[in-house]
Amino acid sequence: QVQLVESGGGLVQAGGSLRLSCATSGRTFSSSAMGWFRQPPGKEREFVATIIWGSPSTYYADSVKGRFTISRDNAKNTVYLQLNSLQPEDTAVYYCAAARTSRMVHTATAYEYWGQGTQVTVSS
Repeated sequence: QVQLVESGGGLVQAGGSLRLSCATSGRTFSSSAMGWFRQPPGKEREFVATIIWGSPSTYYADSVKGRFTISRDNAKNTVYLQLNSLQPEDTAVYYCAAARTSRMVHTATAYEYWGQGTQVTVSS
């Protein structure tokens, strides 16, 4: 059974930091791109960042570039998202996802497996 389990969300003040983790199990995603998405309250799910397992290449949404960092630990089958300089507009449920392709993609339809999400709330 394929599972993606996010953790690390919480409540933080503006300017603070959080580190989200996404532990994968059930299959190897070494040939899949991994991504983070978020869904702010009352809004559509949006792309945040993506990474390829076998490469340090990453790609970010403009809204988080320079503040968020995606990384992965192949040995632990885990993907991380470091969130720095958080702002109230970053408040959302953050989702980890595994793509059907090895290429970095930013559209949700390109992702096959999804986690349940972890809540990030940033207070002003």
